[in-house]
Amino acid sequence: MALHRVARLADIPENRGLEVNVGESKMVLLRAGEQLRAYQGECPHAGAPLAEGALCNGRLICPWHKAAYRIEDGALCEPPSLDSLKRYPLEVRGDEVWVDDQSLPDPHTPPADDERTFVIIGAGAAGTAAAAALREKGFGGRVLLIDRETGAGYDRTVLSKFVIAGEMPVDEVPALRDESFYREQRIERLKADVASLDAQRRSVRLTDGQTVTYDAALLATGGTPKPLELPGADLPQVFLLRSKAHAQEILASTQPGQRAVIIGDSFIAMESAAALREHGLEVTVLARHAVPFAKQFGETVGKAILAHHAAHGVAFHSDSEAAQIEGRGKVEAVTLKNGQRLPADLVLVGIGVTPATDPFVGLPMEKDLSLRVDGGLRVADGLWAAGDIATFPLNGQPQRIEHWRLAQQHARIAAANMLGGDEHYLDVPYFWTWHFGQNYDYLGHAQDWDEVEFKGDPNHPPFIGLFGKNGVVAAAIACEEERAMAMLAERMKQPLSIDEAWRLIRDV
Repeated sequence: MALHRVARLADIPENRGLEVNVGESKMVLLRAGEQLRAYQGECPHAGAPLAEGALCNGRLICPWHKAAYRIEDGALCEPPSLDSLKRYPLEVRGDEVWVDDQSLPDPHTPPADDERTFVIIGAGAAGTAAAAALREKGFGGRVLLIDRETGAGYDRTVLSKFVIAGEMPVDEVPALRDESFYREQRIERLKADVASLDAQRRSVRLTDGQTVTYDAALLATGGTPKPLELPGADLPQVFLLRSKAHAQEILASTQPGQRAVIIGDSFIAMESAAALREHGLEVTVLARHAVPFAKQFGETVGKAILAHHAAHGVAFHSDSEAAQIEGRGKVEAVTLKNGQRLPADLVLVGIGVTPATDPFVGLPMEKDLSLRVDGGLRVADGLWAAGDIATFPLNGQPQRIEHWRLAQQHARIAAANMLGGDEHYLDVPYFWTWHFGQNYDYLGHAQDWDEVEFKGDPNHPPFIGLFGKNGVVAAAIACEEERAMAMLAERMKQPLSIDEAWRLIRDV
């Protein structure tokens, strides 16, 4: 053991962490009741400085993407991280704090002492989180991860934010888990397409004729981008964006100075507009709404984001729809229903996704083709669903929410229930969206509100806005208010009045 003096007791605040350095290692010191703890200083998910996070209800919440860890032992409580925090031995000598530079050993892989087979269909955000959670929770049986894409699951959120902007090479897109994890945790990966599923027989038939039986299964196939159904939509420069392969195709066909038309004003569409503009293209957005994101963020923030795009040279049209894509062998223009012609070298379509549930005919489905699940995400005996394909009860109402982090929350709950638990989704939906260097955090799922209040100006961040319904916070939106939003991510799990929320924000 090599102990290093890193701080005085008086240096460690009550309401946040203190970052210290031991050699090249960053650590964060926390007060856990009367005890002190030392953990790795950067979030395992994306390297956020945890000292800038919030402490609430016995949890440390990451400032960037709201992963949460138990203060007592560093255990993972909420994604998007898939790892608990490394903990370091700590001693208090008088009024000085000393820590070891070697972390405590990680828990070992569960022994192979279970004869059951758990199958996970889909290796994206939800599927990978479920596989990791099963091992974390002690399952020692066979875990089989089936996905149509080759290789390990990866962080799709960076594709529209950084990859097609030319800021992150496709081969540097972060894997959700590295290859050693799958090997050490005995998680099998199978590249295959699913043809059908028989819930009564607990079997999955693959398109190559192979049949896999299971004791429990999780469906986590995500969404399929809606294709554009217009004349000319089959031209080679008309793109969707869902995978690394899609991103590679876009990058191979783009260069600065070209003209891109984005059809749609979804989050993917607007992020892609910003990314391609950063890449040096001339960008025009054909939008369905006069103000993007007004339904989620309200008119004030929607107009601020629209102005932010306009200030960076993005053109925005919402007075007519695309009628056809012109071109002989390649894209030349997009013609609108009002007769306007927009010259274009490429078109990117971002008009939403459809739940990828084609192989699951016979299971209870909603009109939008999502699977109906109960509060524990169960579809049928021995079968669960998570993420984009699941319509689940939230605050007493059926909801389907296409959030990356929520898919991982679903997955952890489903994993616990596959092992005999009785957990339900009682968390706060959260997502983030990135536009020209500004990151917007959103908490909650407000379909309507009767008041909205701001601290700061959405046109000139930092700002934070609270959406209230009957005096209670229904949602929050912010830019450059990471610690406050980290606090709200935990605190909004219980009813929180607007007045109390502002007091919390003021005291953070």
